[in-house]
Amino acid sequence: MNAFSYERPVAPDKAIRSGSARGAKFLAGGTNLVDLMKYGVESPTTLVDINQLELAQVINTADGGVAIGALVRNSDLADHTLIKSQYSLLSQALLSGASPQLRNMATTGGNLLQRTRCYYFTDVTFPACNKRVPGSGCAAIKGYNRIHAILGQTDKGSTSGESCIATHPSDMCVAMAALDGKVEVEGPKGGRTIPFAEFHRLAGTTPWVETALRSDELIVGVTLPPSKFSKNAYYLKARDRNSYAFALISVAAGLEMDGDHIRSAGLALGGVALKPWRKVEAEKVMVGKPARAETFMLAADILLQGAKGYEHNTFKIELAKQGVVRALTLASQGTSEGVQA
Repeated sequence: MNAFSYERPVAPDKAIRSGSARGAKFLAGGTNLVDLMKYGVESPTTLVDINQLELAQVINTADGGVAIGALVRNSDLADHTLIKSQYSLLSQALLSGASPQLRNMATTGGNLLQRTRCYYFTDVTFPACNKRVPGSGCAAIKGYNRIHAILGQTDKGSTSGESCIATHPSDMCVAMAALDGKVEVEGPKGGRTIPFAEFHRLAGTTPWVETALRSDELIVGVTLPPSKFSKNAYYLKARDRNSYAFALISVAAGLEMDGDHIRSAGLALGGVALKPWRKVEAEKVMVGKPARAETFMLAADILLQGAKGYEHNTFKIELAKQGVVRALTLASQGTSEGVQA
């Protein structure tokens, strides 16, 4: 591990100032960053420990929504009375992630900034990874790509400096995307709000640029609008084992019901792209229709339009479609604990 300095500011302005320095990284739970430092993927010159900042609250907002501080631990958020009763989709997603020990440490802000679990990114013995070494290529395209993207990827060949078929690993973010959240950030020039759909970036031509967060900005929280899906929500996660595994595909499904018909919907996929995958058109196509398999398959087909598989992951396309139908079906039957398949 490379040598680094360590700072522990107690005020947001001091944290932002320290975090703006070249080579600095913010440290909260450390469940991702510390691993990447051990692997040699990340080599910060300064760690700015932000755990002394007052960003660990969950409070109601004036419009009836909720504000979640960046330092709220995943386990605390999943077990919070307000979240369990009004945003059960988020609670289910959080409880499906990682292990209890990691959830006790991981934070809301850190979860937003998780980096991909692509084998070729986390193992520095593979030289070709455009996320780790811009311009070096993408070894995953011709490598073992079972966990990789089927949507939104950039594939100009394994040697292209723009290619990337990695996926975003978070469960929490998939639920927040379906719930139409917003990310609140602070920087030297003040605060701004980033719609959740715009926070994470697809690879495009710069796969090493992963979010809309500027280098001198600090995530201070996430806001969610008033809940419409408190009675009908389901988080489904398909993975290779039932704990401590990332999603092959996941589905965050929320429905607002009017009898047996759908008044509104929130729908997002995880494990399929470099960001939680959401298409408003897939939600709108269900509005006014009965909550049945035929309706849900319409949404699945729209959500998976343009999907492209590789040698080891083409199965994810059909798995995702069936996962969407199953999650929406279970959501329509009433909220319960999310399923892990």
